[in-house]
Amino acid sequence: MPTVTVLPHPEYAPDGASFQVDSVASVCDALLDHGVDIEHACGKVGACTTCHVIIRKGLDSLNVPSENEEDMLDMAWGLQAQSRLSCQAIVSADDLVVEIPKYSINHAKENT
Repeated sequence: MPTVTVLPHPEYAPDGASFQVDSVASVCDALLDHGVDIEHACGKVGACTTCHVIIRKGLDSLNVPSENEEDMLDMAWGLQAQSRLSCQAIVSADDLVVEIPKYSINHAKENT
């Protein structure tokens, strides 16, 4: 089972986190299942960027991003070459190091 290490984030993982996951879960589901309550405003269908993460280790082990995911990522805050929508990135057998960006674009949350 691969290990997912989450780098510290002031809101979602103040002390960071590390856990093992099934290699068929999305990164988003793995985070949520282990108490890292990352935003996922579109219901995990890849229609927003609120679950944007940066994969610091293990990027090449994930499934190839779809054209739709790449189009959505173009709108993400803090886009980097290692960026993925966590709801679309499927964990494989390799360990991952995940960074959650400081900000996300969540129009529903911003309007409340």
